[in-house]
Amino acid sequence: MPTVKVRNLKNKEVGEVSLADAVFGVELNESLIHAALMNYQANGRQGTSATKTRGNVSGSGRKLWKQKGTGRARIASLRSPLWKGGGNVHGPQPRDWSYNMPKKMRRGALRSALSERLREGNLIVVDEFGFKSPKTKDFLEAVGALGLVEDRKRAKTLIVDSLDNANLILSSRNVEKTKVTNSFGLNIYDLLYHEKLLISKAAIEELNQLLDPKSENGRVEPAEEKPKAKDAKPKAEKAEAADEPKPKKEAKPKAEKAEIADDAKLKKEAKPKAEKAADEAPAAKKEAKPKAVKKEATDNE
Repeated sequence: MPTVKVRNLKNKEVGEVSLADAVFGVELNESLIHAALMNYQANGRQGTSATKTRGNVSGSGRKLWKQKGTGRARIASLRSPLWKGGGNVHGPQPRDWSYNMPKKMRRGALRSALSERLREGNLIVVDEFGFKSPKTKDFLEAVGALGLVEDRKRAKTLIVDSLDNANLILSSRNVEKTKVTNSFGLNIYDLLYHEKLLISKAAIEELNQLLDPKSENGRVEPAEEKPKAKDAKPKAEKAEAADEPKPKKEAKPKAEKAEIADDAKLKKEAKPKAEKAADEAPAAKKEAKPKAVKKEATDNE
């Protein structure tokens, strides 16, 4: 884990800060940095250039002369691209040049660029950018004390700190080759364009969290605790205890229900047959009596 000395605005050592290997100890990947830079520039491209086609050029739409009989080439409109003042063919039209790049690749390019700035010795960690008032003179004195001015020429400097520091922003906004941003607004173009990188101690901690490969959406995921061996035994015992009584309890009620259902069906079927037989018997008796009465009546006559 690399360690960097922390300095104040007067270029005095105040302490040390440890940098994460996963963020500031990455190998240089030129192809990845180049891809991220091309993506950044393409996304910032306006794409507003345009030319007028024959449908956009002003002019009459009448036919200049008849199709045949003049001996001249046939022509339909003055706005043809073949004529002076006519429309343009296949010229540039407004379009969107932006395209998406995976988040892991963008973060990987930032880690590689930051690590290279650290190896070059162009990364300076400042304890705090504390200016009492917004004065450009105080800012230039601090920059000169940190060794960012050589032969009366200021190096291109990128300052990474909180955007809530109004005095820092107001003091540096009139200085050439200087830009102030926060850890969330850090991009690959600014890292490559500026030669020197000034980062506050608070911004270092934010970058360690934001660019950590294990983090997602700026927050580090807590490590999952593995279940202990002691906890596994009761679970297995509970599973065996739960599985054993189920088949016994379920088997008995099913058999009993099946027997009860069969008996009920037999009883229901037997009752209607007996009732039908009982109903048919009195009917037969009733029918038999009138026949006998009729016979007795005929005999008396």
